[in-house]
Amino acid sequence: MGSPSDVVGVRASKRSSVMVAASPNEHRVIDSKTSPTQDAVQRGLKMAIIAGSVVAVPTLVGCRVIPWAKANLNYTAQALSISTAAISTFFITADKTILKHARGNTIGKYDKSYGHEAVPTQR
Repeated sequence: MGSPSDVVGVRASKRSSVMVAASPNEHRVIDSKTSPTQDAVQRGLKMAIIAGSVVAVPTLVGCRVIPWAKANLNYTAQALSISTAAISTFFITADKTILKHARGNTIGKYDKSYGHEAVPTQR
């Protein structure tokens, strides 16, 4: 078993020997304003804020007005229900956004390779 400084030295030497090749499309990604991941995070945050606000109002009002909720839902339960809605909305929106970008990239590659026009998707 070596000392931690030996392990760090081995890791540093392994990192320097790795070669990384740039993608031919990398300049398009760097030049673009937002990447698909940034777009997904932005849309997810916007929808999470909206969902959190929409869920917070009835939750907080219900815990003040409804006798069962007043007796059984403490502050932690209220916060958990609100944050669950916001977090799930964030991940669902981000996932759909990333899949939309991936679908667009796949359709674009299909069109280029087979010479077809873009096929509209119906949803």
